[in-house]
Amino acid sequence: MKTFYRRFGKRIFDTAIASLALLMLTPLLAVIALLVVATSRGSIFYWQARVGCNGRIFRLIKFRSMFVNSDREGLLITSAGDSRITPFGRILRRSKLDELPQLWNVVRGEMSLVGPRPEVPLYVDSYSAEQREVLTINPGITDPASIAYRDEENVLAGKADADLYYREVVLPHKVELNREYLRQMSFSYDLRLLFHTIAVVAFPRSLSRRLTRCATKSAERANESPFLNR
Repeated sequence: MKTFYRRFGKRIFDTAIASLALLMLTPLLAVIALLVVATSRGSIFYWQARVGCNGRIFRLIKFRSMFVNSDREGLLITSAGDSRITPFGRILRRSKLDELPQLWNVVRGEMSLVGPRPEVPLYVDSYSAEQREVLTINPGITDPASIAYRDEENVLAGKADADLYYREVVLPHKVELNREYLRQMSFSYDLRLLFHTIAVVAFPRSLSRRLTRCATKSAERANESPFLNR
């Protein structure tokens, strides 16, 4: 039996907080938008197809952090030092400010403030029946995996095949973290994850290093695929 929060409260909470945040953050969003267009050629926003609730495809919005048409070259994931990222884009990605426009996805009902991060269709196509459990709710701006892999780009940096490492190690671990989130989902847990995310972003040196270290160790313990032993 679904709780009131899961059926109605989560959506009410998402809409209220996202709408208020967009209103309060308008000056900051405007400044970032101006800096994006002033520091590199191209549009302000970057739209990408992601898989939402029940496998529905939607367009996730971010501030553009890469050079124009860079998404058509190379991998769908990025690692530290990726040459496709603009100088200002590196600042946006490091601070997670590039994610702020997703508040609009939340207002539209395509995303939630907290929930499994939406993946691109290519990766979701490889999900097992058990892993597709994470598609039963709206994806979120943050989740336990986002906190654990706060420095994902550094985790992927230096891997001989970053895409394969992501598919075989990082992604399965993220999905398991989010399946566990589904079992614990509640108003109080969502609030805790939101505050934890803000703390990690605001104090990256103290908190994110510790969390990333835990995530890396956990991922390394799962590194038993043939790829990782080469």
